[in-house]
Amino acid sequence: IQLFLKEDQLEFLEERRLKDLVKKHSEFINYPISLWVEKTTEKEVEDDEDEEKKDEEKPEGDEPKIEEVDEDEEKKEKKTKKVKEVSHEWELINKQKPIWTRNPEDIPKEDYAAFYKALTNDWEDHLAVKHFS
Repeated sequence: IQLFLKEDQLEFLEERRLKDLVKKHSEFINYPISLWVEKTTEKEVEDDEDEEKKDEEKPEGDEPKIEEVDEDEEKKEKKTKKVKEVSHEWELINKQKPIWTRNPEDIPKEDYAAFYKALTNDWEDHLAVKHFS
């Protein structure tokens, strides 16, 4: 679906707003609806720049010095930096199956009440339930 929005309606481009709209208007629809979502994850990567700087700082012509280094200190010296990695993927929004396709014993009363209120725009609870298969 392509949406063409007016300048004052840019709030509908927000991921949260789209999810709310789909949930509200297609909660009991059997057709799957997916949204292209951007996800960020932080990964720790070894910082290689420090090692390159140490190599560059050595003046030429000096004799190498021999130093004793403990293994524990060497591990501490390795620095890691956090890198944010952005990925995109399709996320299924309406995961709930319609009431009429599920087993009547598995459906709680709250689902029947939510379906009634969504269908009729009524704020009161339903009087009775009859589940057809």
